[in-house]
This record gives sequence, structure tokens and C-alpha cells, in this order.
Amino acid sequence: MTEEVKKGVIIEFDFAVVNGAQILFDTTKKLLNDVEIPFDKRVEAFHLAGGNYQGGLAEYFAEIKTKKTAQKAAKDISTTFSNALTKTLPGSVTEDFRAFLRILLERGLKVVVATRAHMDEAKKAFAEFMENPDFALYQEVSSAYGCVKWDAWRRAAAAHHLRSFLTIAVAGSGLSVKSALLAGVGAFAVMNEHVAYQDFSGVDEIVDKVDANLAEKIAAKLKA
Repeated sequence: MTEEVKKGVIIEFDFAVVNGAQILFDTTKKLLNDVEIPFDKRVEAFHLAGGNYQGGLAEYFAEIKTKKTAQKAAKDISTTFSNALTKTLPGSVTEDFRAFLRILLERGLKVVVATRAHMDEAKKAFAEFMENPDFALYQEVSSAYGCVKWDAWRRAAAAHHLRSFLTIAVAGSGLSVKSALLAGVGAFAVMNEHVAYQDFSGVDEIVDKVDANLAEKIAAKLKA
């Protein structure tokens, strides 16, 4: 017997709940500066944001004519970013965010929290919700810098028996909003200062945090 297809919400936890955009920038800046490679917001926006870690770094390294290896730098940034996100978990699952999750689950919606943090620590942070069959943690393995691509939203939905037209994404950047829309998923967005320059057009609404108020808006959108 196949599992019932439900309405649902996929949260881009690392960028919508956590200010992952700033953490990623700080991580990349430190690692590159440690090997004497300059890095700033302009470089990030032009070479990396929205693209593949390794591809963007290779392009930038070629421009500045460094002999450093893009493959190693990409791996180091990805690993360090994942570790940094993991450290934020205990403090990031706030009462506001718990209230958001509770409301959606009470309305019978499937809720998927996607993260690049370590799953063992994520399970501890979300222990309150782990026994609920409508709650799921999803390990995000995207190599896209500062966002996920459209196929990542589709994979997350399919893995949890969600149909795109019955799903809302909670995205943390204009880039992720665009990819969600390309995937046929509606989107609400959390905008922080680091990504404010990005294009958020097409989003249902831009908010400043994930809380009970946002949960009510999403539930109304999904008629739940």
C-alpha cells in the first residue's frame, strides 16, 4: 500500500531559520584568507552565490591566478559549514520555531526540515517532534552555494510523498525562492541582511522570522 499523499511544508532550515548565509560567508572568508586569497561580498555574489562550490571557486581562482586547488577548498568549505551549522542547532530550535512546527503539525500537514547539519545532532535538537509521523528531518546534500537548486526541492518532496503543487517551501534566499518556484512549489521567504540584494519576486510573502504567525499564514495558504 502506498503512503497517502499529503499537503506539506519544507523548511530550508540552514538559511531560513539559521542565518546560514552569514555563517557561510564567514566560513568561506576565513578559509580563503587563511591561504591568502581575498574574499568579500562582491566576490561571493559574482562567483559563488547560487552556483556549485567547486565550479565557482575554480572560476574565481582562475581569475586571480592562484595555484590553490578549487576541489580542496570546496570540500573544506562544505565540511566546515556543516560543522558550524551543527553547532548552532541547540540554540536555533527556539520556542518561536517550535510553535511554528506545532501549529503546522496540528493542522495535519507534513513538515520536512531540510538541513546540512549532522543528522545525529539534528535528531537530538528536534527530539520533541521525532515520534510524530508527520515530522521529518531531511539531510540536504546540495553542493549549491547559499541555496538549493530546483531538483533539491523536488527530491525532498518526493522523499516524503509530497506533491509540489500541495507543498510550500520556507526559503532563506531569493535564489532558493526561484528554485522552489521552478520546482512548482509555492514559497514564503525569510530575508536577512546578507541576502537582501537578491531577487525575491514571485514569493507569497517575505517575513523576518519563522514563528507561529508564519505557520498560520502557510496553513491558510494550504487551506489546512
